[in-house]
Amino acid sequence: MKNKIQYLKDTAKTWPGATVDYREDWDCDYFAIEKKCFCMLGTNKTGDWVMTVKGNPEENELLREQYSDVVPGYYANKTHWNSFLLENSSFTEEQLAFFLKKSYELVLKKFPKKVQMKYV
Repeated sequence: MKNKIQYLKDTAKTWPGATVDYREDWDCDYFAIEKKCFCMLGTNKTGDWVMTVKGNPEENELLREQYSDVVPGYYANKTHWNSFLLENSSFTEEQLAFFLKKSYELVLKKFPKKVQMKYV
């Protein structure tokens, strides 16, 4: 599990403007661009590792229907965010990184063009 989590952190840090910091108040790793969150990675109430990322609402719904390890965003807007239960995930590290990257891109798109241009 530690390898998977480290892989996700290391991968995200290679993207322009992305930061990964531990947030003590939330007890999770907080992935951000321009201080805007694109992922929270930590444990839920039962101690299971969870990666919460932004996605397109329609795709989020489909993923939840198809995979039991994808649930509505943990402590997040249930329409726009999904949580991936990492313990027994049916996804590879590369697939999880794909969802992480998609979240990064969706958050980046919300910034004004001037800000976006800093990271392309």
